[in-house]
Amino acid sequence: MTWFVLSLIAMFFWSGSDFFSKLGSKPDDTYSHWKMVMAVGLVMGIHAFVMIGTGTPFSFDAVITYMPASFCYILSMIFGYVGLRYIELSISSPVCNSSGAVAAVLCAVFLGQRMLPYQLLGVVLITVGIVLLQKIDMGLDEERKLADSKYKRSAKAIIFPLLYCAIDGLGTFVDALILDGGMLPEETANVAYELTFLGMAVFAFIYVVIIRKQKLFASRTEFTRREIPKLLGACSETAGQFAYIFAIGANAVLAAPMIAAYCMLSMVWSRIFLKEKLTRNQYIVIGVAIAGIILLGIGDA
Repeated sequence: MTWFVLSLIAMFFWSGSDFFSKLGSKPDDTYSHWKMVMAVGLVMGIHAFVMIGTGTPFSFDAVITYMPASFCYILSMIFGYVGLRYIELSISSPVCNSSGAVAAVLCAVFLGQRMLPYQLLGVVLITVGIVLLQKIDMGLDEERKLADSKYKRSAKAIIFPLLYCAIDGLGTFVDALILDGGMLPEETANVAYELTFLGMAVFAFIYVVIIRKQKLFASRTEFTRREIPKLLGACSETAGQFAYIFAIGANAVLAAPMIAAYCMLSMVWSRIFLKEKLTRNQYIVIGVAIAGIILLGIGDA
C-alpha cells in the first residue's frame, strides 16, 4: 500500500475524529478536553495491546525513544481539544492543519528530503488552500457567527489552533527524524505512541475524577449526547494514526502536507451535519487543495 493511499485513509478517519471531537466538546464543560484525552487514550491503549498480542515487536525502550514525537503530538491535541470548546470546527481545523506545511519545510531543510517540481506544486496548492480557507472563513460575517453563543471568537479562541499548528508540525518533523533514521519500525513507534497516550489518559482520569472530583457524565442521556461522540472520535483518531505512521515513514515530505488537507473534509462534515453552509469561495479553495492532492497521487503513480 503506497504512502498516497495511506494518506487518504488517514485523511478520512482524522476528519471524522475532528467532527466527533467537536460534537463531544461542549462550551459549558471545562473538563471536556481531558475527557477527550481519556477516550482517545483508552481506545489507543486497547489497540496497542492488540498489536503487541498479534506479534508487533515492542519493548518499553521504544516508548522512551519515541517520547519526543509523542509529547509533541499529545500536547498539540490537548490544545486542539481545548480550542474546540471556543471556536467553530471550520475555523479550527484549517488553522491546526497548516502544520503540514511546517513539517514539509522542516523535513526539506533539515532532513534533506527533496521534491520534484510537480510535487512542490501539489504541496503549494494544498498549503495555499488551507491558508485561504482560514482567511475566507475568518472574513465571513462576524455578527452572524458571534450571534451564536456556542462560539466565543477571541484571541483566546485562536491561540489554541495556532499552538496546535506549531507543536504538531514539530512533532511530524521529529517523527520523520525517528522513522527515517531507522531508530524504530513504524509498528513499534505506533504502539509506543498509543501506550504513551494511555498513560496520559490515566493521568487525566486521576486529575478529573479523583483530584477535581468531577463526574464523567451525569445521566444516560448526557453520556449519549456528550461521551459517545468522544468515543467515536477516539476510534477515528486511532485508525487515522495507524495509517498516518506508515505514510510518514514511507514519504514524510509529501505525506505530511497531503494529510493536513483532511481539514477540508472536516469542514464538509461540519457543513453537512452541523447545518452550516459553504460559500462559493470555499468550494473553489477546496477544489484547489484537491488538485494538489491529485498531483501528489499522479506523481506517486
